[in-house]
Amino acid sequence: MPANGSRIRREKRTVAAMIDLYYHDEHGAHDARCADCQTLHDYAMSRLDRCPFGEEKTTRANCAIHCYKPAMRERVRGVMRTAGLRMIWRHPILAMCHVLDERGKARARNST
Repeated sequence: MPANGSRIRREKRTVAAMIDLYYHDEHGAHDARCADCQTLHDYAMSRLDRCPFGEEKTTRANCAIHCYKPAMRERVRGVMRTAGLRMIWRHPILAMCHVLDERGKARARNST
């Protein structure tokens, strides 16, 4: 069942923005993503579409299920390391929502 709620749509926008920032920083280009970056983008979108938690999903770092293959998980970590802080300046609302999602879900999981 594809997840099409507002939480998943926002998560998709956040991941796409991070991949785009990574692409621009690493490749110095402002046009379409390279094949590797596009493959990562498509993979992340497909994982979000298939998330069993749907609208109740946590951030990737707090998730109990690691649905990314190990190699793709490492690629996403690299993207987040490169683009994470830049998100604050380039996409402040998405960055803040991501931080709030991460903190809120982590607190909820720890309190049960």
